[in-house]
Amino acid sequence: MARVWPALEVSVGSPFDRSEIFQAALADLNITAINEEPLVWRVFFQTSAERNRAHEMLQTMFSDLAFTPVDVPDENWAARSQAALRAVRVGAIVVAPPWDVPEASRDTKVIVIQPSMGFGTGHHSTTRLCLDALQRVDLRHQSVIDVGTGSGVLAIAASLLGAAPVLAFDDDADAVTAARENLELNPDAHVHLEVNDLRAGDGAPADVVLANLTGGLLVATAAPLRRLTKPGGRLILSGFLTSEESEVLHAFAPRAIEHRSEEEEWVCVTLR
Repeated sequence: MARVWPALEVSVGSPFDRSEIFQAALADLNITAINEEPLVWRVFFQTSAERNRAHEMLQTMFSDLAFTPVDVPDENWAARSQAALRAVRVGAIVVAPPWDVPEASRDTKVIVIQPSMGFGTGHHSTTRLCLDALQRVDLRHQSVIDVGTGSGVLAIAASLLGAAPVLAFDDDADAVTAARENLELNPDAHVHLEVNDLRAGDGAPADVVLANLTGGLLVATAAPLRRLTKPGGRLILSGFLTSEESEVLHAFAPRAIEHRSEEEEWVCVTLR
C-alpha cells in the first residue's frame, strides 16, 4: 500500500505578502517539506498528529488564511519536486545536488548535497547568508561547531575552507543520518557528527560556532551557545527575521557585531 503524507493546504493568495513570517512560524514546527505554489502552499508532516497540532497553532496565528487538512498519496512527489533543484553559488562555494555538479576548478569549492525530506539544500536565504559569513573568516586551523546541522552543508563548507576540527550535531537523528550521507558525497571534508542536544550539557568550546536555528531558539539557547565559543571567538547566527533581530542581539549582548547581512528579511550576524 502506497504511503500517504499528512499535509496542510494553505490558501495564501497572490502576492503572499507575509511569506517570510509564515516560513518563520513553520521553522518552529516538525515539518517534512513545503511545496510552494502561487496561490496554495502545501506543508507536509510525518504524522497526522503533528499536522493537526500545526493546524491548530497556525490557525490561531494566521486567522486570515484558509487551512485545509489533506492526505497526499506519495506517488514519488518528493523526488519529482527535488529533481528541479539546481546548483547554487555563494561566493567561491557551489552547493549542488548530485545531478547538477559543476566541473571542479581551483577557485571553486563544490559541496554535493542530496536533497532529502526536511533538510537544507543551500537554497534557503539563511543557508546562503551563513555560507557567505563563513567565507569572510579565515577558518584555516580554526575549530568549528555547527549546532543543529541539518543536512551538514555548513559543517562541510567549514571543513573545505580549512577548519579543523569540525564538530556538527543535531538533536534529530534523521538529520544526522542525512548529514552523514552527505559527508560521504564530499570525501575531502572531515566532520565529526553527533546526535546531541545543545541544552543537554557543555562541550569543549570552539573558535567558531555556527547556529542557523530560529529566533526563539537562539534566544532560549544564548547561554550555552556563548559557553561553546572560545574567548575572542566568533558566533555566526542566522535563522531569524529582521523583526526578531533586536531580541536576538539583546540575548547575546555585549558581543560586538563583526558582520551583518540580510536577504528577504532574513538576517545573519557574526558576533565577536
